[in-house]
Amino acid sequence: MKIPFLDLAEINKQYQVEIQKTINTVLENGWYILGQELQSFEKEFAAYCETKYCIGVANGLDALILILRAYEYCINDEIIVPSNTYIASILAISAVGAIPVLVEPDLNTYNIDPTKIEEKITKNTKAIMVVHLYGQTAEMKSINELAKKYNLKVIEDSAQAHGAIYDNKKVGNLGNASGFSFYPGKNLGALGDGGAITTNDDELAEKLMALRNYGSKKKYENIYKGMNSRLDEIQAALLRVKLKYLDKDNNRRKEIAKFYLGNIKNENIILPTRPQESSHVWHLFVIRTKQRNQLQKYLADNGIQTVIHYPIPPHKQQAYKEWNHLSFPISEQIHEQVLSLPISPIMSQEQVSYIVDNINNFN
Repeated sequence: MKIPFLDLAEINKQYQVEIQKTINTVLENGWYILGQELQSFEKEFAAYCETKYCIGVANGLDALILILRAYEYCINDEIIVPSNTYIASILAISAVGAIPVLVEPDLNTYNIDPTKIEEKITKNTKAIMVVHLYGQTAEMKSINELAKKYNLKVIEDSAQAHGAIYDNKKVGNLGNASGFSFYPGKNLGALGDGGAITTNDDELAEKLMALRNYGSKKKYENIYKGMNSRLDEIQAALLRVKLKYLDKDNNRRKEIAKFYLGNIKNENIILPTRPQESSHVWHLFVIRTKQRNQLQKYLADNGIQTVIHYPIPPHKQQAYKEWNHLSFPISEQIHEQVLSLPISPIMSQEQVSYIVDNINNFN
C-alpha cells in the first residue's frame, strides 16, 4: 500500500465541479482583483470566524506583516512569539523592524507556555503573537489576562487552525487580530497562495484594507505607505466553495486523530496530548520519538510518507545566525523528535489502520 502524506489532487477533486463552475464565473465577469468574489468571501469567512471583519490578502506571512504594520510597530518594539513555530511567525516581526522575543513551548501541547511569558515582558513589549500550532489552540485565557495586565495586543497566527475553538469562540476571534494562510495544504487551502486577516476592530480593519492596496482607499490617492497584497478573485471564489465543507473535513480529521490516539500502542512513541475535542482541528498529527529517523525510514519502506515539521528551530536557522548561540532546550527537543503522520479528510479507514499497524510493529 502507498499512502502519500497529503494528496492535494484528490482532496480538491471532491469539489472539482463546483470549483470549475465558480472559476468560469470569474473568467466571464472579467474582474480579477478586489471584486465581488473577494467581498463575498470576506463576509462569509468573517461570519465563520464570528468576527466583524475579514480582509483578504496575498498570503499568511503578509497577513501577519500587515497587522504589525497597521499597529505601527517598529525598531525597539518587542513582540513575544513562540520559539517553537514555523519561521514565518518570526519573519513577520523582523519585517517591520521590531524585535522577536522567543518564549519556550509547553512540551505537552507544543504551543507557547503561558507561564513563561510574563518574565519576558519589558517596557518595550507591545504585543504577544500566539501560534495555534498543528491545529490546536494556544491557552488563551491566561494569555489574554497577561495582555490586559500589561496593555498588550494579542495577535493570533491561525495559519494551521482554521475552525479550531477555544472556550466556545473560534480561532480568529481570540485576540485583537488574526492572520490566516490558505496555502494549498492548509485545512482551508487555495490552489495557490492566499491569506486573510480577521478582527473586530473597526479602525484597524479600515486601515488594513488600505494597507493591502498600496495604502490607498481611493485609486491614486495614497494615505499610507502600503503594499500590494490582495487575495485575487479566483482564489477567493474557490475558497468560498471549500469553506462550505471545512467543518465536514475537520470532523474527518478528528475521527482519524481519535483512531490514532486510541490505537497506537508503541512505547517508543509519544502521542499528542488529547485536547478537548472541539479545540483541535488536526492540521497535523505530530508524534515524538527518539528514534525518528529510523521510524521515518521504516514507514517509508512500508509505503507510508511522513514529514518532519520542522527539522530546524528558528533560533538555529542561518537567517537568524545572531541567535545560533542561544539555547531553547524544549524547542530543540521537539524539533529533534517530531514526525507528522498522514492525516487528511480523504483518507480511508484501511489506510489509517495500515499506518497504525505499522507503527505498532516498529521496534
